[in-house]
Amino acid sequence: MAVSLSEADGDDDLGESSDINVTPFIDVILVLLIIFMVAAPLSTVDVPVDLPTSTATPQKKPDKPIYVSIKPDLTLFVGEEQVKRASLVGSLEHIPEATKDKFVFLRADRGVPYGELMDVMELLRTGGYSKIKLVTVEGVSQAAATAQPVH
Repeated sequence: MAVSLSEADGDDDLGESSDINVTPFIDVILVLLIIFMVAAPLSTVDVPVDLPTSTATPQKKPDKPIYVSIKPDLTLFVGEEQVKRASLVGSLEHIPEATKDKFVFLRADRGVPYGELMDVMELLRTGGYSKIKLVTVEGVSQAAATAQPVH
């Protein structure tokens, strides 16, 4: 609550003022801004992969997705950590959010051979991770791209 220090009345009583003190509000907003600025980069995967395009309807992404990425040189990543093929399932088991009833998002570079992609999917399946989603880039359908406008 704020008070007025004007001496217009001549008495010693301090009058109440109805002005709102916005300083605590601004402090809270700045703290929230800092929290979001720090947390936002942590929710993305920075392994550079040239994903293929798809015209499928985009699905809603969960709060904490588990990404397995395959680069063109066939190296595997869980999140941003490089792992060996033999330890793929073991590294997933060390992630608390990676339970076997949640989806694993598989990101494969467009240069990865189909057989290698299937080998990684088989590793995940034999490890108990049967819920796998393939990640692509949203694109334009081939029919729409080649269609000529009608005049």
